[in-house]
Amino acid sequence: MDNDIFRHFADITTREIAPGFFSKLIHTDSNTINFIEVAAGCALGTHNHMHEQLSFVIEGKFQLTVNGTAQILDPGMFAVIPSNAPHSGLAITDCKLIDVFTPVREDYKNL
Repeated sequence: MDNDIFRHFADITTREIAPGFFSKLIHTDSNTINFIEVAAGCALGTHNHMHEQLSFVIEGKFQLTVNGTAQILDPGMFAVIPSNAPHSGLAITDCKLIDVFTPVREDYKNL
């Protein structure tokens, strides 16, 4: 097997990037993919970053607030968060999320 191309998801170390937010991170040349499990009730305060962010809910309900507008996302929904837009999130239930960041999150590479 070519380990530069084909990899095992189980081999990715899980890191707690914020209280209750447990991530497996994959970095490519142009983006960062963040597979996150979030415990119900855990929240991320309002923040922003230069990265465009796509947020997908795979399981559960997650309240995402972008530019002051709140929306509860459930499976099948996603959000496109523009670069530098203030946003925050709250896990209504236990959740599984996928976030895609462009460009690469260099800060996440150092976690």
